[in-house]
Parts: sequence; C-alpha cells; structure tokens
Amino acid sequence: MPPGDDHATSLSEIGGSPYHGPVAFTTTHWSVVLQAQGPTPAAQAALGKLCRTYWRPIYGFVRRQGVGPEEAQDLTQGFFALLLERRDLDAVRKDKGRLRSYLLTSVKHFLTNEHNRANAIKRGQGQQLIPLEDLRERERVGFERAETLPADQIYERRWALSVLDQVMARLRDEYRAGGNIQLFDRLQKLLTDEPDRLSPADTAREFGMTEGAVRQASYRLRQRYRQLLREEIAHTVMLPGDIEDELRHLIVVLRA
Repeated sequence: MPPGDDHATSLSEIGGSPYHGPVAFTTTHWSVVLQAQGPTPAAQAALGKLCRTYWRPIYGFVRRQGVGPEEAQDLTQGFFALLLERRDLDAVRKDKGRLRSYLLTSVKHFLTNEHNRANAIKRGQGQQLIPLEDLRERERVGFERAETLPADQIYERRWALSVLDQVMARLRDEYRAGGNIQLFDRLQKLLTDEPDRLSPADTAREFGMTEGAVRQASYRLRQRYRQLLREEIAHTVMLPGDIEDELRHLIVVLRA
C-alpha cells in the first residue's frame, strides 16, 4: 500500500452484507453546484463538500505530473474555482453522470491547456476553497514525487480514501452529538483489521456493558457505516442505479 494511503476500515465492512435500505437520493452535491445560477448558500455548501472530497484526488493527480507542491496547490484551488463558474452539466452526462469520471477527465484537459493553467494559478493564489491546514500530514506524504503509482491510480485511490474519510467523519459526528464519542472510538476499531484491536469482552469491561450489548452496538455501527457510505456515493452519481456500480468500483480500487 502506498505511503499515506493507510486506512483503518476493513474492506469486509464495505463490501460484506451491504445496507440496502432507503437512501435519500434527492439532488446530489455536485449537481447543486453545477446547476446553480448564482452563489446561493446551497451551492456554496455543496461546493465545499465537493472540494473536500475531491481535493486530495485532484491534488495527487497534479503532483504526479511533476508539478511542485505550491504550484499544485494553486492549480487545484484554481481548478475548483473554475468548476463553480463552468457548471457544464452536459459534459458530466457524457461521463455517465459520475462525478469521479467527470473530474478526472476535466483535470486532464485542464492541465494540457497552458492558458487554463495560467488562469488557474492566478485564481488559485489566495483561494481558500479548502484550507490547506485541513490536510493532515498523512495525506501529504502520499503526494511526494517518489510516488510510483500512475497518475490515474493515484487519483482513484485518493478518491476512495476521501469517500471513506467523509463517511467516518459523519459517523463520528453522530456519535459525538449523542454523547457517545468514547464508545465510538472503541467500536470503530472493531471495523478494522488491526491485530491489536480490543475484543468485545475488553470493551464491555471498560464501559460496564455486557458483551452482548457491545456486539449489538458494534452491529448497529457497521450498519450505519454502510448506510452512510451508500449516501456518500449517492451524492456523486446522477442515477440511483449507479450507486452499486460505484460501490463495487470503490472496493476494486482499494484492493488494487
């Protein structure tokens, strides 16, 4: 696994017995951005969500082209700034309505156009669509030029990891809001393949619960994790029928 790509979640938790309950498939994050006729609050919120998910994949792709860190940051920020203005929904449909494919195609075209690059650098300087300090150190490690994966694979892998990060962040926020963040910190380790993870019996002793109660809480966490993963994927496709295909693709990318 490449540096900086470590992710705690077991693939068996993603692919095994997926949640098939209802997913709120209304308007996706990115279609709100692309269809908005002005800087509405909904469009800005959707753009922020979109950028946070795709900043790492786009930045990783740009860096793999041999671009230095500072220029790559400006290009990435500028690319997303231009995206908000373009709103080219027809182009997205040509990529089967999947934001992952659309953005990869867009950034490739974007980087081959020197005029676009110059404009993006100018626009990217000082842009704070995504505060750079929000990038954790482990996320930066994998962007070094020593990375040996092809640029497309870097993009795909960063995409998959970013989606999982978004899911885990949402799940953590839910447990924090319910006053159960310490239990979450223990239960999430049961989702991992780490050899030193606590057993249900250990967790039960720590929290004064029965082992059966811990197993039930762990089951509910896994079910909610899978539901949130489907919701995150739903935000990046145009049709409900594409969710399963994207989930399968995500698993393939992480196993590669």
